[in-house]
Amino acid sequence: MSKPQRTYTKFHLQLFWSVASMFLLICLFFAGFQYVREKQYRIDLLRMKLNIHADAIHEDLKRGTPIESRMKTNNFRLSIIDFSGKILYDSEVDDVKNVENHSSRKEVAQALEKGTGYEVRRRSATTGEVYFYAAKQYESYIIRIGVPYNSDLVSNLEITSVYFFVTMVILLVFILIYYKQMHHLGKNMNRLNDFVTKAEHEETDDVTSEDLDHFPWHFSNDEVGDISRHVVQIYYRLQKTKQALVAEQQRVLRQQEEQDRIKRQLTHNVAHELKTPVSSIQGYLETIINNKNISPDMLEKFIERCYQQSARLAALLRDISTLTRIEEAPELVSKEQIDLSKLIVDILDDAAVALKEKNIQVHNETQTMSLSCEGSYSLLYSVFRNLVDNTVTYAGENVNIYIGCNTKDENLYCFSYSDNGVGIPVEHIERIFERFYRIDKGRSRKAGGTGLGLSIVKNAILLHGGTVTAAQRPGGGLEFFFSIRR
Repeated sequence: MSKPQRTYTKFHLQLFWSVASMFLLICLFFAGFQYVREKQYRIDLLRMKLNIHADAIHEDLKRGTPIESRMKTNNFRLSIIDFSGKILYDSEVDDVKNVENHSSRKEVAQALEKGTGYEVRRRSATTGEVYFYAAKQYESYIIRIGVPYNSDLVSNLEITSVYFFVTMVILLVFILIYYKQMHHLGKNMNRLNDFVTKAEHEETDDVTSEDLDHFPWHFSNDEVGDISRHVVQIYYRLQKTKQALVAEQQRVLRQQEEQDRIKRQLTHNVAHELKTPVSSIQGYLETIINNKNISPDMLEKFIERCYQQSARLAALLRDISTLTRIEEAPELVSKEQIDLSKLIVDILDDAAVALKEKNIQVHNETQTMSLSCEGSYSLLYSVFRNLVDNTVTYAGENVNIYIGCNTKDENLYCFSYSDNGVGIPVEHIERIFERFYRIDKGRSRKAGGTGLGLSIVKNAILLHGGTVTAAQRPGGGLEFFFSIRR
């Protein structure tokens, strides 16, 4: 059952509308606050002008100067009120005796409390007109001046529309710039979301790791783009790690399968190789036991053959033990400082009798060299001894052996070993280092070989940090090239 697709508002749009709404509210609040403040400023300015007139009237009253001319010139209503709220004088009322008490009027109450007061718009109960009142307290009375609240006054108190226009322009510019930035952010997030969605469904095969150098085209050169690129790079590094782990698991599995195959093959080959000498020994011993009257010469011959087969059996077990020790416990192989030049000379001395019988001449260029390394004496002895024994056993008579070493590499001794004997067909060369591999099985067993010599050579060289290859020698014969870590 497929998972229902979730619907949601995109983050960059949420962010845009939330910030834009907040900025709009701030602008509206600020505009309202500024409107009230500006209007109050205009009211205070008008009140101050009226208070100046009140001061002038107060001075006129103190000097006894008539005030009617000042009122006609400025076209305002003048009221003089005592502190109890009683009207002492009103320019619009002839008989002030019948005028109600004004102590409850807002501007009068403020003047009594604070010294000055005003009322923006109030219809006069006496005249029926609408006035703007400003009142100011003096020594023994309050002077109140009223200005008719007509179109001229309204226009003076109105806030200019330029302020609101500028505010709206600023708001619009901000929203446009912010929208552009949010749109830019949205494109990056959409691209990253598309990539993450593809990655979740493993559909990113169309974008390879080599495309990471081109991601600046996909993501912008800013913090969000950098974060997006880092996410993609981390994803591909994880993918590479995952692929490497899978490849390593497959390699280990193949290696284990190969080891199992080799072990099965080794077990089969060991059983087969052991069967031949054991059967021979058993056959000769049964013949001796079942024939009481066997001649001394025949008895000696059978015992000699049993000894030969037992010697072959011992050599086979020794070689198997050597291979097992190299492959399964290389860290247990003891190492020491070895003079390879002397070791080669000792091997040639040990094989001198067999070499002389086959009339084999040795050309050893390493005899005068100083070749020293850290390694296992027994294993390195087996390397050179097996090569010499193979030449003695299979190369034929009247051949030459050539042993050389290239010391140009600072880390390795590069040896060459060759003979000009009968050699081997080229199709067998790649397999001569396999265990129990024989080119001519009958001839090999007759010669007494175990089939493990060159396998020991290869594994011993690998243990000493080198490699080994074999090839046909130009002009006939076989040559080996191998290296040993210094």
